[in-house]
Amino acid sequence: MKIAIVDDEKDMRQSISQWLALSGFETETFASAEDALQSVGADYPGVVVSDIKMPGMDGMQFLKKLMSVDSALPVVMITGHGDVPMAVEAMRVGAFDFLEKPFNPDRMTELVKRATTSRRLTLDNRALRRELSDGTTIMKKLVGTSPVMERLREDILDLGQADGHVLIDGETGTGKTLVAHALHAVGAKAGKKFVCLSCAAYDEETLAKRIFGPIDGGVQPLTEEARGGTMVLENIEALPQTLQARLLTWINDQGTPAETRVIAISNLQERGKTCEDVLRPDLFYRLAAMKITLPPLRQRGEDILMLFTRLGEQFAEEYGCDAPQVSAQEAAQLLQAPWPGNIRQLINVSERAVLQNRRGSGSIASLLMAEDEVSEASMTTEGKPLKEYVEAFERMLVDNTMRRHKGSIVAVMEELSLPRRTLNEKMAKYGLQRSDYL
Repeated sequence: MKIAIVDDEKDMRQSISQWLALSGFETETFASAEDALQSVGADYPGVVVSDIKMPGMDGMQFLKKLMSVDSALPVVMITGHGDVPMAVEAMRVGAFDFLEKPFNPDRMTELVKRATTSRRLTLDNRALRRELSDGTTIMKKLVGTSPVMERLREDILDLGQADGHVLIDGETGTGKTLVAHALHAVGAKAGKKFVCLSCAAYDEETLAKRIFGPIDGGVQPLTEEARGGTMVLENIEALPQTLQARLLTWINDQGTPAETRVIAISNLQERGKTCEDVLRPDLFYRLAAMKITLPPLRQRGEDILMLFTRLGEQFAEEYGCDAPQVSAQEAAQLLQAPWPGNIRQLINVSERAVLQNRRGSGSIASLLMAEDEVSEASMTTEGKPLKEYVEAFERMLVDNTMRRHKGSIVAVMEELSLPRRTLNEKMAKYGLQRSDYL
Protein backbone atom coordinates (compact mmCIF):
# COMPACT_ATOMS: atom_id res chain seq x y z
CA MET A 1 0.00 0.00 0.00
CA LYS A 2 1.08 3.58 -0.59
CA ILE A 3 1.99 6.10 2.10
CA ALA A 4 1.36 9.73 1.12
CA ILE A 5 3.68 12.00 3.12
CA VAL A 6 2.62 15.65 3.25
CA ASP A 7 4.96 18.24 4.81
CA ASP A 8 6.18 21.64 3.66
CA GLU A 9 9.66 20.95 5.09
CA LYS A 10 11.70 19.05 2.51
CA ASP A 11 14.10 17.47 5.02
CA MET A 12 11.24 16.19 7.17
CA ARG A 13 9.26 14.58 4.36
CA GLN A 14 12.41 13.00 2.87
CA SER A 15 13.43 11.67 6.28
CA ILE A 16 9.99 10.12 6.87
CA SER A 17 9.92 8.72 3.33
CA GLN A 18 13.34 7.08 3.67
CA TRP A 19 12.49 5.52 7.01
CA LEU A 20 9.16 4.10 5.84
CA ALA A 21 10.74 2.87 2.59
CA LEU A 22 13.31 0.96 4.67
CA SER A 23 10.38 -0.54 6.56
CA GLY A 24 8.99 -1.90 3.29
CA PHE A 25 6.40 0.74 2.41
CA GLU A 26 5.89 2.44 -0.95
CA THR A 27 5.95 6.19 -0.37
CA GLU A 28 5.13 9.34 -2.29
CA THR A 29 5.78 12.87 -1.00
CA PHE A 30 3.97 16.19 -1.37
CA ALA A 31 5.13 19.66 -0.39
CA SER A 32 1.59 20.95 0.23
CA ALA A 33 -1.92 19.77 0.99
CA GLU A 34 -3.08 21.25 -2.31
CA ASP A 35 -0.60 19.06 -4.23
CA ALA A 36 -1.60 15.96 -2.25
CA LEU A 37 -5.30 16.43 -3.02
CA GLN A 38 -4.49 16.01 -6.71
CA SER A 39 -3.51 12.38 -6.01
CA VAL A 40 -5.27 11.39 -2.80
CA GLY A 41 -8.99 10.82 -3.15
CA ALA A 42 -11.72 8.30 -2.43
CA ASP A 43 -10.45 4.69 -2.44
CA TYR A 44 -6.83 5.87 -2.24
CA PRO A 45 -4.84 2.61 -1.91
CA GLY A 46 -2.97 3.59 1.23
CA VAL A 47 -2.76 6.04 4.14
CA VAL A 48 -1.74 9.65 4.66
CA VAL A 49 0.91 11.04 7.02
CA SER A 50 0.58 14.81 7.28
CA ASP A 51 2.03 17.69 9.27
CA ILE A 52 -0.54 19.94 10.93
CA LYS A 53 1.22 23.31 10.58
CA MET A 54 1.71 24.12 6.89
CA PRO A 55 1.36 27.34 4.85
CA GLY A 56 -1.71 27.66 2.65
CA MET A 57 -4.08 24.83 3.50
CA ASP A 58 -3.01 23.64 6.95
CA GLY A 59 -3.21 20.08 8.27
CA MET A 60 -6.62 20.52 9.91
CA GLN A 61 -8.19 21.92 6.76
CA PHE A 62 -6.53 19.14 4.77
CA LEU A 63 -7.88 16.52 7.18
CA LYS A 64 -11.43 17.88 6.94
CA LYS A 65 -11.21 17.86 3.14
CA LEU A 66 -9.96 14.25 3.12
CA MET A 67 -12.72 13.17 5.52
CA SER A 68 -15.34 14.73 3.25
CA VAL A 69 -13.95 12.73 0.32
CA ASP A 70 -13.38 9.41 2.15
CA SER A 71 -14.24 9.27 5.85
CA ALA A 72 -12.52 5.87 6.25
CA LEU A 73 -9.11 7.06 4.95
CA PRO A 74 -6.52 6.66 7.75
CA VAL A 75 -4.68 9.96 8.33
CA VAL A 76 -1.78 10.14 10.80
CA MET A 77 -1.17 13.73 11.92
CA ILE A 78 2.22 15.08 13.00
CA THR A 79 2.09 17.83 15.61
CA GLY A 80 4.66 20.13 17.13
CA HIS A 81 5.59 20.05 20.80
CA GLY A 82 2.74 21.41 22.89
CA ASP A 83 0.11 20.99 20.17
CA VAL A 84 -1.66 18.07 21.85
CA PRO A 85 -5.03 19.94 22.08
CA MET A 86 -4.88 20.42 18.32
CA ALA A 87 -4.09 16.71 17.89
CA VAL A 88 -7.09 15.79 20.04
CA GLU A 89 -9.25 18.00 17.82
CA ALA A 90 -7.81 16.20 14.78
CA MET A 91 -8.84 12.87 16.28
CA ARG A 92 -12.35 14.22 16.81
CA VAL A 93 -12.52 15.26 13.14
CA GLY A 94 -11.46 11.78 12.04
CA ALA A 95 -7.66 11.37 12.18
CA PHE A 96 -6.45 7.80 12.65
CA ASP A 97 -3.83 8.86 15.24
CA PHE A 98 -1.14 11.48 15.82
CA LEU A 99 2.59 11.75 16.48
CA GLU A 100 4.20 14.51 18.51
CA LYS A 101 7.57 15.89 17.38
CA PRO A 102 10.22 14.75 17.99
CA PHE A 103 8.85 11.26 17.44
CA ASN A 104 10.35 7.79 17.59
CA PRO A 105 10.65 6.40 14.01
CA ASP A 106 9.71 2.93 15.26
CA ARG A 107 6.54 4.38 16.72
CA MET A 108 5.74 5.86 13.30
CA THR A 109 6.30 2.50 11.59
CA GLU A 110 4.01 0.80 14.09
CA LEU A 111 1.28 3.40 13.52
CA VAL A 112 1.55 3.17 9.75
CA LYS A 113 1.36 -0.64 9.87
CA ARG A 114 -1.86 -0.46 11.88
CA ALA A 115 -3.24 2.17 9.54
CA THR A 116 -2.46 0.13 6.40
CA THR A 117 -4.08 -2.96 7.94
CA SER A 118 -7.21 -0.92 8.62
CA ARG A 119 -7.14 0.54 5.11
CA ARG A 120 -6.70 -2.83 3.44
CA LEU A 121 -9.72 -4.20 5.30
CA THR A 122 -11.82 -1.17 4.31
CA LEU A 123 -10.88 -1.43 0.63
CA ASP A 124 -11.44 -5.21 0.61
CA ASN A 125 -14.91 -4.74 2.06
CA ARG A 126 -15.72 -2.06 -0.50
CA ALA A 127 -14.50 -4.26 -3.33
CA LEU A 128 -16.63 -7.13 -2.02
CA ARG A 129 -19.71 -4.93 -1.81
CA ARG A 130 -19.13 -3.68 -5.35
CA GLU A 131 -18.63 -7.23 -6.56
CA LEU A 132 -21.83 -8.41 -4.90
CA SER A 133 -23.76 -5.55 -6.45
CA ASP A 134 -22.27 -6.06 -9.91
CA GLY A 135 -24.50 -8.45 -11.79
CA THR A 136 -21.90 -9.16 -14.49
CA THR A 137 -19.18 -10.01 -11.96
CA ILE A 138 -21.28 -12.18 -9.70
CA MET A 139 -22.83 -14.12 -12.60
CA LYS A 140 -19.29 -15.11 -13.61
CA LYS A 141 -18.96 -16.85 -10.25
CA LEU A 142 -21.72 -19.24 -11.29
CA VAL A 143 -19.24 -21.30 -13.29
CA GLY A 144 -20.27 -24.18 -15.51
CA THR A 145 -21.40 -25.13 -19.00
CA SER A 146 -23.71 -28.00 -18.04
CA PRO A 147 -27.37 -27.67 -19.10
CA VAL A 148 -28.52 -27.31 -15.48
CA MET A 149 -26.14 -24.38 -14.92
CA GLU A 150 -27.14 -22.70 -18.18
CA ARG A 151 -30.76 -23.00 -17.05
CA LEU A 152 -29.91 -21.66 -13.57
CA ARG A 153 -28.29 -18.53 -15.01
CA GLU A 154 -31.31 -17.96 -17.25
CA ASP A 155 -33.66 -18.33 -14.26
CA ILE A 156 -31.60 -15.83 -12.24
CA LEU A 157 -31.72 -13.26 -15.04
CA ASP A 158 -35.48 -13.76 -15.49
CA LEU A 159 -36.46 -13.73 -11.81
CA GLY A 160 -33.95 -11.02 -10.95
CA GLN A 161 -35.89 -8.57 -13.13
CA ALA A 162 -39.22 -9.48 -11.51
CA ASP A 163 -40.67 -7.88 -8.37
CA GLY A 164 -41.92 -10.97 -6.54
CA HIS A 165 -40.46 -12.75 -3.55
CA VAL A 166 -38.29 -15.84 -4.16
CA LEU A 167 -37.69 -19.18 -2.48
CA ILE A 168 -34.32 -20.85 -3.07
CA ASP A 169 -33.81 -24.46 -2.08
CA GLY A 170 -31.33 -27.23 -2.80
CA GLU A 171 -28.81 -29.43 -1.05
CA THR A 172 -26.23 -28.03 1.35
CA GLY A 173 -23.16 -26.52 -0.26
CA THR A 174 -24.73 -25.79 -3.65
CA GLY A 175 -24.33 -21.99 -3.41
CA LYS A 176 -27.81 -20.78 -2.42
CA THR A 177 -26.58 -17.57 -0.77
CA LEU A 178 -24.48 -16.75 -3.86
CA VAL A 179 -27.61 -17.13 -6.00
CA ALA A 180 -29.48 -14.77 -3.64
CA HIS A 181 -26.72 -12.19 -4.17
CA ALA A 182 -26.98 -12.73 -7.93
CA LEU A 183 -30.76 -12.23 -7.93
CA HIS A 184 -30.27 -8.92 -6.14
CA ALA A 185 -27.34 -7.85 -8.33
CA VAL A 186 -29.13 -8.32 -11.66
CA GLY A 187 -32.41 -6.76 -10.56
CA ALA A 188 -33.83 -3.26 -10.18
CA LYS A 189 -32.80 -3.13 -6.49
CA ALA A 190 -29.11 -3.73 -7.25
CA GLY A 191 -28.02 -0.40 -5.80
CA LYS A 192 -30.13 -0.79 -2.66
CA LYS A 193 -29.51 -2.59 0.63
CA PHE A 194 -28.91 -6.36 0.72
CA VAL A 195 -29.24 -7.77 4.25
CA CYS A 196 -29.09 -11.38 5.35
CA LEU A 197 -30.06 -13.25 8.52
CA SER A 198 -30.10 -16.93 9.48
CA CYS A 199 -33.34 -17.95 11.17
CA ALA A 200 -31.52 -20.88 12.80
CA ALA A 201 -29.02 -18.68 14.63
CA TYR A 202 -31.31 -17.22 17.33
CA ASP A 203 -34.04 -18.17 19.78
CA GLU A 204 -37.59 -17.04 19.00
CA GLU A 205 -37.52 -13.87 21.14
CA THR A 206 -34.19 -12.66 19.75
CA LEU A 207 -35.23 -13.55 16.22
CA ALA A 208 -38.44 -11.51 16.56
CA LYS A 209 -36.43 -8.46 17.63
CA ARG A 210 -33.79 -8.91 14.92
CA ILE A 211 -36.42 -9.11 12.18
CA PHE A 212 -39.21 -6.83 13.42
CA GLY A 213 -37.72 -4.85 16.34
CA PRO A 214 -37.48 -3.03 18.61
CA ILE A 215 -33.73 -3.39 19.17
CA ASP A 216 -31.90 -1.48 21.90
CA GLY A 217 -29.14 0.95 21.01
CA GLY A 218 -30.80 2.47 17.99
CA VAL A 219 -30.07 -0.56 15.80
CA GLN A 220 -32.57 -1.05 13.00
CA PRO A 221 -34.45 -4.35 12.70
CA LEU A 222 -34.04 -6.25 9.43
CA THR A 223 -37.37 -5.06 8.02
CA GLU A 224 -36.23 -1.44 8.38
CA GLU A 225 -32.60 -1.94 7.41
CA ALA A 226 -33.59 -3.67 4.16
CA ARG A 227 -36.32 -1.16 3.27
CA GLY A 228 -36.38 -0.64 -0.49
CA GLY A 229 -33.82 -3.40 -1.07
CA THR A 230 -33.58 -7.15 -0.50
CA MET A 231 -34.05 -9.06 2.76
CA VAL A 232 -32.64 -12.60 2.77
CA LEU A 233 -33.83 -15.09 5.38
CA GLU A 234 -31.60 -18.16 5.46
CA ASN A 235 -32.85 -21.40 7.05
CA ILE A 236 -36.42 -20.22 6.58
CA GLU A 237 -37.61 -23.62 7.78
CA ALA A 238 -36.36 -22.71 11.29
CA LEU A 239 -38.65 -19.67 11.55
CA PRO A 240 -41.19 -20.36 14.34
CA GLN A 241 -44.87 -20.47 13.40
CA THR A 242 -45.68 -17.26 15.29
CA LEU A 243 -43.00 -15.37 13.37
CA GLN A 244 -44.12 -16.95 10.11
CA ALA A 245 -47.50 -15.30 10.71
CA ARG A 246 -45.85 -11.92 11.43
CA LEU A 247 -43.69 -12.22 8.33
CA LEU A 248 -46.72 -12.99 6.17
CA THR A 249 -48.57 -9.97 7.57
CA TRP A 250 -45.55 -7.73 6.92
CA ILE A 251 -45.26 -9.03 3.34
CA ASN A 252 -48.97 -8.49 2.70
CA ASP A 253 -48.88 -4.97 4.14
CA GLN A 254 -46.24 -3.98 1.57
CA GLY A 255 -48.69 -4.40 -1.28
CA THR A 256 -47.70 -4.95 -4.91
CA PRO A 257 -45.09 -4.35 -6.12
CA ALA A 258 -43.27 -4.98 -2.85
CA GLU A 259 -41.06 -2.17 -1.57
CA THR A 260 -38.68 -4.73 -0.05
CA ARG A 261 -38.03 -8.04 -1.76
CA VAL A 262 -37.82 -11.17 0.41
CA ILE A 263 -35.57 -14.05 -0.64
CA ALA A 264 -36.05 -17.13 1.53
CA ILE A 265 -33.40 -19.85 1.55
CA SER A 266 -34.31 -23.36 2.64
CA ASN A 267 -31.58 -25.68 3.96
CA LEU A 268 -33.96 -28.44 4.98
CA GLN A 269 -31.92 -31.61 5.42
CA GLU A 270 -34.54 -34.08 6.61
CA ARG A 271 -35.17 -36.72 3.99
CA GLY A 272 -38.70 -36.91 2.76
CA LYS A 273 -39.51 -33.35 3.89
CA THR A 274 -39.65 -30.15 1.91
CA CYS A 275 -40.03 -26.51 2.79
CA GLU A 276 -43.73 -26.83 1.98
CA ASP A 277 -44.09 -29.33 4.84
CA VAL A 278 -42.79 -26.95 7.54
CA LEU A 279 -44.01 -23.51 6.45
CA ARG A 280 -47.54 -22.17 6.77
CA PRO A 281 -49.23 -22.84 3.41
CA ASP A 282 -50.10 -19.15 2.90
CA LEU A 283 -46.50 -18.07 3.58
CA PHE A 284 -45.04 -20.87 1.47
CA TYR A 285 -47.13 -19.96 -1.57
CA ARG A 286 -46.30 -16.27 -1.13
CA LEU A 287 -42.57 -17.05 -1.13
CA ALA A 288 -42.58 -19.89 -3.64
CA ALA A 289 -44.42 -18.01 -6.38
CA MET A 290 -40.91 -17.71 -7.78
CA LYS A 291 -38.73 -20.67 -6.88
CA ILE A 292 -35.20 -21.74 -7.75
CA THR A 293 -33.87 -25.20 -6.94
CA LEU A 294 -30.10 -25.44 -7.19
CA PRO A 295 -28.69 -28.52 -8.92
CA PRO A 296 -26.48 -30.85 -6.85
CA LEU A 297 -22.89 -31.15 -8.02
CA ARG A 298 -23.30 -34.80 -9.07
CA GLN A 299 -25.77 -33.67 -11.77
CA ARG A 300 -23.39 -31.13 -13.31
CA GLY A 301 -21.27 -33.55 -15.34
CA GLU A 302 -18.03 -32.14 -16.70
CA ASP A 303 -18.48 -28.97 -14.62
CA ILE A 304 -16.98 -31.07 -11.81
CA LEU A 305 -13.67 -31.43 -13.65
CA MET A 306 -13.59 -27.76 -14.67
CA LEU A 307 -14.26 -26.61 -11.10
CA PHE A 308 -11.74 -29.06 -9.65
CA THR A 309 -9.06 -27.84 -12.07
CA ARG A 310 -9.67 -24.14 -11.44
CA LEU A 311 -9.80 -24.59 -7.69
CA GLY A 312 -6.58 -26.59 -7.88
CA GLU A 313 -4.87 -23.76 -9.78
CA GLN A 314 -5.99 -21.23 -7.17
CA PHE A 315 -4.78 -23.33 -4.24
CA ALA A 316 -1.52 -24.15 -6.04
CA GLU A 317 -0.82 -20.45 -6.46
CA GLU A 318 -1.68 -19.84 -2.82
CA TYR A 319 0.63 -22.59 -1.56
CA GLY A 320 3.38 -21.94 -4.12
CA CYS A 321 3.39 -25.37 -5.75
CA ASP A 322 2.10 -27.19 -8.82
CA ALA A 323 -1.51 -28.25 -9.20
CA PRO A 324 -2.05 -32.03 -9.42
CA GLN A 325 -2.49 -33.55 -12.88
CA VAL A 326 -5.75 -35.51 -13.13
CA SER A 327 -5.50 -38.92 -14.79
CA ALA A 328 -8.30 -40.44 -16.84
CA GLN A 329 -9.11 -42.83 -14.00
CA GLU A 330 -9.23 -40.03 -11.43
CA ALA A 331 -11.41 -37.94 -13.75
CA ALA A 332 -13.89 -40.82 -13.92
CA GLN A 333 -13.85 -41.13 -10.12
CA LEU A 334 -14.48 -37.41 -9.69
CA LEU A 335 -17.41 -37.62 -12.10
CA GLN A 336 -18.86 -40.69 -10.37
CA ALA A 337 -18.57 -39.42 -6.78
CA PRO A 338 -21.92 -38.60 -5.09
CA TRP A 339 -20.59 -35.33 -3.58
CA PRO A 340 -23.04 -35.04 -0.66
CA GLY A 341 -21.31 -31.81 0.40
CA ASN A 342 -21.46 -30.42 -3.14
CA ILE A 343 -19.27 -27.37 -3.95
CA ARG A 344 -18.00 -27.01 -0.38
CA GLN A 345 -16.82 -30.60 -0.41
CA LEU A 346 -15.20 -30.18 -3.83
CA ILE A 347 -13.28 -27.16 -2.50
CA ASN A 348 -11.99 -29.22 0.44
CA VAL A 349 -10.91 -32.13 -1.75
CA SER A 350 -9.22 -29.80 -4.24
CA GLU A 351 -7.21 -28.04 -1.53
CA ARG A 352 -6.11 -31.33 0.02
CA ALA A 353 -5.14 -32.65 -3.41
CA VAL A 354 -2.83 -29.65 -3.88
CA LEU A 355 -1.28 -30.15 -0.43
CA GLN A 356 -0.76 -33.84 -1.20
CA ASN A 357 0.85 -32.97 -4.50
CA ARG A 358 3.21 -30.55 -2.75
CA ARG A 359 4.37 -33.39 -0.52
CA GLY A 360 4.74 -35.65 -3.55
CA SER A 361 2.51 -38.37 -2.16
CA GLY A 362 -1.08 -39.54 -2.24
CA SER A 363 -3.68 -39.41 -4.98
CA ILE A 364 -7.06 -37.90 -5.69
CA ALA A 365 -8.57 -41.37 -5.43
CA SER A 366 -7.22 -41.74 -1.88
CA LEU A 367 -8.85 -38.47 -0.87
CA LEU A 368 -12.17 -39.56 -2.26
CA MET A 369 -11.91 -42.93 -0.54
CA ALA A 370 -10.91 -41.26 2.75
CA GLU A 371 -14.20 -39.43 2.84
CA ASP A 372 -16.05 -42.51 1.61
CA GLU A 373 -17.04 -40.50 -1.43
CA VAL A 374 -16.05 -43.19 -3.88
CA SER A 375 -16.38 -46.81 -2.87
CA GLU A 376 -18.44 -49.71 -4.09
CA ALA A 377 -21.05 -48.82 -1.50
CA SER A 378 -21.14 -45.09 -2.09
CA MET A 379 -20.55 -44.83 -5.85
CA THR A 380 -23.40 -43.11 -7.63
CA THR A 381 -25.80 -45.49 -9.29
CA GLU A 382 -26.43 -43.00 -12.08
CA GLY A 383 -24.36 -44.74 -14.73
CA LYS A 384 -23.11 -42.70 -17.67
CA PRO A 385 -22.06 -43.93 -21.09
CA LEU A 386 -18.32 -44.34 -21.54
CA LYS A 387 -18.48 -41.67 -24.26
CA GLU A 388 -19.49 -39.03 -21.69
CA TYR A 389 -16.53 -39.84 -19.43
CA VAL A 390 -14.13 -39.75 -22.38
CA GLU A 391 -15.46 -36.41 -23.62
CA ALA A 392 -15.36 -34.86 -20.15
CA PHE A 393 -11.75 -35.93 -19.67
CA GLU A 394 -10.80 -34.75 -23.16
CA ARG A 395 -12.34 -31.34 -22.61
CA MET A 396 -10.53 -31.01 -19.27
CA LEU A 397 -7.24 -31.99 -20.90
CA VAL A 398 -7.53 -29.42 -23.71
CA ASP A 399 -8.76 -26.73 -21.31
CA ASN A 400 -5.91 -27.33 -18.83
CA THR A 401 -3.27 -27.36 -21.57
CA MET A 402 -4.60 -24.16 -23.15
CA ARG A 403 -4.64 -22.50 -19.74
CA ARG A 404 -1.11 -23.64 -18.91
CA HIS A 405 0.27 -22.34 -22.23
CA LYS A 406 -1.80 -19.13 -22.08
CA GLY A 407 -3.56 -19.84 -25.37
CA SER A 408 -0.47 -20.74 -27.42
CA ILE A 409 -1.91 -23.01 -30.11
CA VAL A 410 1.53 -24.23 -31.22
CA ALA A 411 2.51 -25.24 -27.67
CA VAL A 412 -0.81 -27.05 -27.13
CA MET A 413 -0.52 -28.89 -30.46
CA GLU A 414 2.98 -30.02 -29.52
CA GLU A 415 2.10 -31.19 -26.00
CA LEU A 416 -1.06 -33.05 -27.03
CA SER A 417 0.41 -34.29 -30.35
CA LEU A 418 -2.57 -32.93 -32.25
CA PRO A 419 -2.66 -31.40 -35.75
CA ARG A 420 -4.07 -27.87 -35.96
CA ARG A 421 -7.31 -28.95 -37.60
CA THR A 422 -8.05 -31.61 -34.94
CA LEU A 423 -7.34 -29.16 -32.11
CA ASN A 424 -9.63 -26.57 -33.69
CA GLU A 425 -12.40 -29.15 -34.04
CA LYS A 426 -12.11 -30.22 -30.40
CA MET A 427 -12.10 -26.61 -29.17
CA ALA A 428 -15.22 -25.88 -31.21
CA LYS A 429 -16.86 -29.07 -29.93
CA TYR A 430 -16.26 -28.15 -26.29
CA GLY A 431 -16.94 -24.42 -26.61
CA LEU A 432 -13.35 -23.38 -25.83
CA GLN A 433 -12.23 -19.98 -27.11
CA ARG A 434 -8.53 -19.13 -27.49
CA SER A 435 -9.23 -15.54 -26.42
CA ASP A 436 -10.24 -16.81 -22.95
CA TYR A 437 -6.67 -18.00 -22.27
CA LEU A 438 -4.62 -15.07 -23.57
